[in-house]
This record gives sequence, structure tokens and C-alpha cells, in this order.
Amino acid sequence: MNELRIDTEHLRQYVSDDEIKQIAGDVLEAKKTLLDGNGKGNDFLGWVNLPEELDPQIVSSIKKDVARLAPKIKLFVVIGIGGSYLGARAVIEALQSEFAAMMPAQHPYVVYAGHTLSEDYYKQLLVLLDNNDYAVTVISKSGTTTEPAVAFRIVKAHLENKYGKEEASHRIIAVTDARRGALHEIAVQERYPMYVIPDNVGGRFSVLTPVGLLPIAMAGYDIDALLQGARDMRCLCIDNDDVMQNPALLYAALRNILYRKGRKVEMLVNFLPNLKYISEWWKQLYGESEGKEGKGILPHSLSFTTDLHSMGQYVQQGERLMFETFISVDKPSSKVAIPADEQNLDGINYLLGKSLNDINHNAELGTMIAHRGGGVPVLKICVPKVDEYVLGQLIYFFEFACGVSGYTLGVNPFDQPGVEAYKKNMFILLGKPGYEGQELV
Repeated sequence: MNELRIDTEHLRQYVSDDEIKQIAGDVLEAKKTLLDGNGKGNDFLGWVNLPEELDPQIVSSIKKDVARLAPKIKLFVVIGIGGSYLGARAVIEALQSEFAAMMPAQHPYVVYAGHTLSEDYYKQLLVLLDNNDYAVTVISKSGTTTEPAVAFRIVKAHLENKYGKEEASHRIIAVTDARRGALHEIAVQERYPMYVIPDNVGGRFSVLTPVGLLPIAMAGYDIDALLQGARDMRCLCIDNDDVMQNPALLYAALRNILYRKGRKVEMLVNFLPNLKYISEWWKQLYGESEGKEGKGILPHSLSFTTDLHSMGQYVQQGERLMFETFISVDKPSSKVAIPADEQNLDGINYLLGKSLNDINHNAELGTMIAHRGGGVPVLKICVPKVDEYVLGQLIYFFEFACGVSGYTLGVNPFDQPGVEAYKKNMFILLGKPGYEGQELV
């Protein structure tokens, strides 16, 4: 098995082995709390065993829906917000061509709705849907979250107008609660195909449920390999109590040590642009899990070398409040060499014989050395390549480490009470029934 691994070479001057040993007891206690299910938020621990316990019939049904819909559509609209779309988008954009939207495709191209309230966005989406065959999945436990509810009403009306109500009902797949909620009720009334979001799995941990698996499969990717990567990482995370050898425990330990030393911001760094939405998913996972009770590391992300030309100066010489976690990919999926130029006016003939990956890896190493020297602790998560199996590993690794890290920090990693504040204010300002006379918070 090609395992994800942690490289601490550029962290040694900031974190000692003794400090890791000192926090190991806290981390192992947090792991025990997580696995025993006796900590705060223990009613949302379904994701821990999900890779092993997921009903094979769900995967089979997803594949049947893909086979039914994919041949007759060009676009697949994923309606959801937060964890209802970020995990799927992270995997899809990590695997697809950067230029997939402009290239001939064997599988539907996935577009997103329900994650914004921009009027211009929906006008542009409707024009796109006018000119392309499409189907929809709407993902929401309640069906009443404002952003996806608005999007679904708009897209549903367009779909029914374009194809008729009967055909539209075959082109809509609901992913929602098993028994209750507005979307569940609509799906039953309209006879939409339906998948269940488990009650004990929160949105940001739901990518390995139909929430993520359906869009990923519709885009043409191997969900069996994704789940196998998650299963193998689960075994490594659960069976190994050696903090130095268990990557999830080590990551949780290191970030908590750095936090206690005043490093309040974590920069997740990649050197491959297709990993951008891995960072976006990770930001929700850790920000929503740890940012409460006046505590928590602020998750931020950077895409290098691009952002070295915008944020590189601050990272190198700004306030020393951060640490960096690099996702380092050993091998790209393709190679491009630098062509020769006799005039060499650009001065880069010294790069002849090197692939872009050689150059990128040296840029990565040079950046780590420079930032370490500039006072920034650098942690590296190494993965062999980017494919479905490795992404399954990476997803479960981050999820398990998040649960352990949150309990080590002393918060409930599985609630998000602060999210409700903006919603209340929005409802008051919009005049939603039931909010009359309430004060803005």
C-alpha cells in the first residue's frame, strides 16, 4: 500500500521529539474519546467507521443512476452548500483536467449551485442550462437551508419547463434525511430517486456518503478506489497508537504543539493548482470543527508557486503567527520538458533536460527551506500521486486527525453553533415569518 506519510524535516527546530512525547498522552486520550464515543458531539461519529460499514447496495445504486443518466446529459448540477458540495468538488477538481469544461468529455461535466446567492451567477447558469442537456442532484438534510433551497427552486422550475414535469422527476436525485424535512417530503411527493444522509454524519464529514459519492461517480471517477483508500487509512489511524508512526495522530499532535506556542494560523499549501478545492474542503473541516469557545487554529490556504508572488513576502517576513502544512505530491500524472532555445534570451537554458515536475519540486524544497529560515514552521504531508485511492486516504486522514485534534484542543469538533448567527440576521432582515420583532445579533 502506498501510504500517506508525514515529513517533519523542516519542523525540527520548532518542535522537538520531547514535546511530541509530552503531548502524546493528550492525543491518545483524545483518540480514545473519539473511538469510545463518549465525548462531546458523539452523536455525529458515523463517519469513523463509514468506509467499512457503507452498504454496498448504496454504491451499486449510485452506479446504476450514473449508467441511467450519464449517456443522455452533458451537465450534472450539484446543488448544495458547505459540506454538501465541497468534498465532491475537491475530489472532482483534483482529478479532472484544468480545462475540462472546454474539452470533449466521456462523462458529464459537474457544475455547482446552492453555494451562492449571486443573481448574476444564476442568470449565467440558466443560460448554460438552456443550451445543454442536464440532470440535478440536490443535497440538503433539511431542504430549508436558504442558499440551496433558492437554487433548487430556480433549477427545478427550469428543468420542468425544459423537459416537462414527468421527465424532470427522472432527472432529479435528492440526497437528504431518511424520514423528515422539506426536501424529503418533496422527493416523496415528486417520486425522485433518493439517497440518505446518515443522521450521525455531519455535513463536513459526509464526502464518503452519497453526498460526495454520487457527484464523483457521475463525473466518471472510481468511487470503489476512493473508498478503499479511506478503508486502508482508517485501519492505519485506528490500529496504531504510536504517535510518531500514526500520521493522523502525529498531525494532530504537531498542530496542537504549535498552537500552544502561539502559532494561531495554519496555511495549507499545495504546488498543484488542481488541489485548490482540497484546501477549500479542509478549511471548512477544520474551521467549523475547531473555531469555537474563543479557541482554534485559523485555517488558510495558499497555492504555490502562484501565491509566492502575492503572499510570499508576508509569509517570509510578516508577523510570525503561522505555520505551513505542505501537501507534497511525489509524481505528477504527466511530464512536460523545457524546449531548447539557441538565443536563450530568457536565460533558462540551464533547465534543459529537466521536467516541469523537477522544477516544481525544487521550487517546493527551496520554499520550505526559505520559510523555515524566515521563522515559519513547515510540516509536509507526502502522497505518492493524485488518484482516487490516494484522495480516499487523504480525506480520511484529515477527518480522523480533525476529530483527535479537536478533542485535544478541548472543544466539541462536531457542532457549529456559530453558523446560526448570520442566518438569524438574514431572516430578520428579509422578514421571514417567525422572526418578527427579533433583534439582530
